Amino acid sequence: MVEVRYFAAIADAVGKDAETLDLPPGATVADLRTRLAATYGPDLDKMLAVCAYLVGDELTRDTTVSLTPRVDVLPPFAGG
Repeated sequence: MVEVRYFAAIADAVGKDAETLDLPPGATVADLRTRLAATYGPDLDKMLAVCAYLVGDELTRDTTVSLTPRVDVLPPFAGG
């Protein structure tokens, strides 16, 4: 089980701030993206492609990284 937390535009797109997904041991960021696109539609994958993922203490865009029990999905943030 993986707790996935969503922020900003991704939270708006999926309609929630967090959910728990049943993913197999050894699942990767790519597996998470595939599951989310299957659940919320292929347009979400375009957004997920530009996101960073906080996996444990590592902020990454590497889709081969194995998931930890909690993953944060972080879209690009605009600042000024």
